Amino acid sequence: MPLGQRSFDNSEARYCGAEVEFSEDIENALTYNLESSFDFIVAPLTNQDFRPSKLKVSPLGSAVPPFAGSDLVLSPAQWSGHVVGKVSSWLDLDSAEDLVRVDSETTLKLELGWAAHLSLQACLLPTPRPLNCGNYARCVNQALQGLAHMQLWLRIPLQSPQMQEAEDTPEEETVFLMRDSITGWPVSDSWEWWNMFRMLCEHHSHLSVALDITASLPPASSIMRWIGEPVRAAILHTSAFLTNKRGYPCLSKRHQNLITMLFNHSVQIVLSGEPLHHLDESDLSPNTESNGNCSEVDAANARHPLKPYLEYIAYLYRRMEPPTEQERFEMSYRDFLQAPLQPLMDNLEAQTYETFEKDSTKYSQYQKAVHAALLDRVSESEASTTIIVLMVVGAGRGPLVRASLKAAEEARRQLRVYAVEKNPNAVVTLHSLIKMEGWEEMVNIVSCDMRQWNAPEQADILVSELLGSFGDNELSPECLDGAQRFLKEDGISIPSSYTSFIGPITASKLHNDVKSYNDLAHFETAYVVKLHNVAKLAAPKPVFTFHHPNFIPGSDNRRYKKLVFELPEDTGSALVHGFAGYFDAVLYNDVHLGIEPSTSTPNMFSWFSIFFPLRNPIYVPVGCKLELHFWRCVGPTKVWYEWAVTAPSVSAVHNTNGRSYWVGL
Repeated sequence: MPLGQRSFDNSEARYCGAEVEFSEDIENALTYNLESSFDFIVAPLTNQDFRPSKLKVSPLGSAVPPFAGSDLVLSPAQWSGHVVGKVSSWLDLDSAEDLVRVDSETTLKLELGWAAHLSLQACLLPTPRPLNCGNYARCVNQALQGLAHMQLWLRIPLQSPQMQEAEDTPEEETVFLMRDSITGWPVSDSWEWWNMFRMLCEHHSHLSVALDITASLPPASSIMRWIGEPVRAAILHTSAFLTNKRGYPCLSKRHQNLITMLFNHSVQIVLSGEPLHHLDESDLSPNTESNGNCSEVDAANARHPLKPYLEYIAYLYRRMEPPTEQERFEMSYRDFLQAPLQPLMDNLEAQTYETFEKDSTKYSQYQKAVHAALLDRVSESEASTTIIVLMVVGAGRGPLVRASLKAAEEARRQLRVYAVEKNPNAVVTLHSLIKMEGWEEMVNIVSCDMRQWNAPEQADILVSELLGSFGDNELSPECLDGAQRFLKEDGISIPSSYTSFIGPITASKLHNDVKSYNDLAHFETAYVVKLHNVAKLAAPKPVFTFHHPNFIPGSDNRRYKKLVFELPEDTGSALVHGFAGYFDAVLYNDVHLGIEPSTSTPNMFSWFSIFFPLRNPIYVPVGCKLELHFWRCVGPTKVWYEWAVTAPSVSAVHNTNGRSYWVGL
């Protein structure tokens, strides 16, 4: 039974599982857990005493491994929907003993084959040896090549056992600083174990992570790395729970925040371990009472030893805030690659216009900017005698025209508006709007490319919404440079300036989605993405800034910037799959608009981030700096970006000469 019902939340995080011991009667084991409100079980596929080298062969030459029951004991729907297979934990495929290694290889192949036969959706793999998993990864990678649907969850401790043992002791720093003698990588950082394993498996999309969570947690920035990794499950041990004043299990504030964050990223919780809170049925109350950090939960039915823990997890899930209207709008776009718009080459469709026009926050900011500009442009004493000429370049279906006229009404200033739009389809709607609103005397519609229009008079104010996710990526500089010829020398441009920002991210899903195209071009293309399962490794830095109007003779819109990023030291090492781009714009004076995370405009959805992928992810060791080179190139017919990393390792220059991705002029 799902943990609870939250509006618009249909993620996998609603389902909670239990890790169980091997049982020859898996049908009853599953029934018992389902009746206790668990949604699935993580169950061993074979008896843990099984060793292929000791398997007795019948006189006819056949041998049957001790599987957990026949495939007939459960229906196909039960196997696939309610059972996650658990590969034997004794496996040691990198053992120095040949017999152990061969037995392990044979068992792994046998159990994964059986799991595939049962059509299980996932199988839990045992934790690899720290930075010594070459043969284990090789065998798993072989298995991955033949898997069609099943996911393999690699069990990785969130905090390594070495760090757990050394925590709050004099040895803690020594253990933290331990390095592998060959790779030089931190031995006590469990993320390193995962990173080595997944690189050996070629970043396979069917290989993911199941995090083991105990009482000990690493630093917050270290935990955040995992958000960009393919974490499918979190195995929460009973040892992670505290006891509140009435004897009920609860979690520390840090653990609560962690579980909530995992819920928000569609990670399923699996409860594991022996019950450490022995509650008498007579003491259990059906009421749920919340108090600060530790809240009592309904534990009236405690037949299952892990039921009190399940109820507490369900309580954490149910108390989460429902998604906001903006979050609901964005859900279907999360981590979905979209090609940026080509507004000069292509005419937008009605549906695209409608989506952007719903962004009331954006147009409210524009209205504030126009209002301030009108007041500065014409004094109160001249308001009744002066007509301000305002040109909306790229008027679309008229939202900026409406915002400008509202601003003029509020400011009590007179306007003459020119609405310039190159899309003939949008012009049809624009004419209808002007007629319907009775604006014929104030608004002149011009069906023309702003770069080719010969204006009948000079403008006092030039208003545009040509910004892309990276600020200049939809050619706002080129368009406004062409349009500013009909702006007075002391005229006002809205926006007056904008700056692009960029920062390194871990984004395993995005990397695999780009990789699935199996060509170079897609790794050299920028994508508009609503970033979600992404770890932002360092604060974004400014890249290019453009000012308007720009009357400097011979000015050039080509740009180059070298950026150096430092990851917080307690983050540990990280893998960079690419860079997230943003923008911040000054519309007029102190009125701004943007999506750069530290200054982003609240409740605005017209722009998502832009993603610049790397062909080969860059490993950034702890304490090392990341150096990025970024170019904005301009040719006779197109504008494009090129990018390359030169530290801590060197990448190729991406998108040379705009061979894969460009924006047409």
